[in-house]
Amino acid sequence: MSKAMEPDLQTPLGKASGQAGREWSHPSDNWLRGFVLDNRASLGTLGVFVVMMAVFMIANPTVFTTWYLYSSVLTTLPVALFVVVPLVFVVTCGEIDLSFPATMGFASWVFALVVQAGYDPFLGIAAALLTGTLLGFLVGSLVVYGGLSSLIATLGMNFLLRGLIQIINEGKSTALTSLADSSAYAIFSSQIWGIPVQIFWATAFVVFSALLYNRHRFGAQVKVVGDNPDSAKQMGIDVKLVRVKVFVFVGIGAAIAGTFSVMINFTWWPTAGDGYLLPVLASVFVGGTPTWGGIGTVVGGAIGAVTVSFIQTGVVAAGLSGFYVQFFNGLIIILSLLGHKWNQARYR
Repeated sequence: MSKAMEPDLQTPLGKASGQAGREWSHPSDNWLRGFVLDNRASLGTLGVFVVMMAVFMIANPTVFTTWYLYSSVLTTLPVALFVVVPLVFVVTCGEIDLSFPATMGFASWVFALVVQAGYDPFLGIAAALLTGTLLGFLVGSLVVYGGLSSLIATLGMNFLLRGLIQIINEGKSTALTSLADSSAYAIFSSQIWGIPVQIFWATAFVVFSALLYNRHRFGAQVKVVGDNPDSAKQMGIDVKLVRVKVFVFVGIGAAIAGTFSVMINFTWWPTAGDGYLLPVLASVFVGGTPTWGGIGTVVGGAIGAVTVSFIQTGVVAAGLSGFYVQFFNGLIIILSLLGHKWNQARYR
């Protein structure tokens, strides 16, 4: 080969092809485009939420420009966020947990029993967290070490725990009016400048979980285990322990959610947590975490929870009857999943 025909390995591709002064660069080298590519699922969910809110605001601008509507949503939204975020970890790990509603009810029941007995609410919170941790470990052990399907095992645990609550309490609720005068209520469930303080705690929980998911070794292990368990084992990751940990995280989140729900209402109900099963699952999937495992988004899940929370309030405030709520729930879920399917097609 003559010297003229030899390739110049020291010259950038663009210059070698005659494009002097113009170097090749990957599309993601642009920070804005890279940000969009890395957060496409979350941004897609945010787009759905913005469009939905725009429709509601056009339908009834008077209601949607008043603070009372948003204050109402921000009061109950944190309860969902404390469960949605841990479920992102579980689904990313390739599992599912349907026992969290009963875990919410059981842990909040323990909290109510401690407070009703005259002990400090902070002790009740600690007891609820311990209960949630133990229940999460129990559920995770049944799935991981017992070799059971997470779908069936967690659904069975949900019925078992709920039935146990109903048998012992015989459907009776527990009023906790003394909570209003406690320091625990002032810290976790009061208002600051008219804003429910629990939304600040929920936001802190979302930020912590996002850092854990994206910046910590545990989050990386969860993604690898969900994507390819065999490869995770070869990398030295304790796959079974990681899977148990995500169920424990759900148990802790459910315990916090159940405790907050009691502090909001000053009453514990035997059905506490029951109404959160479908909205929470919808929030996870609307938020952009696919069902196949390996990838997910904590921020997207949080935005999904906000979207689902506003559907019922928005439909009624827009002047429609409550019969439209299920229709809009289904519509938003289907549109979001279609959008995420298009967005995430390159990942798998």
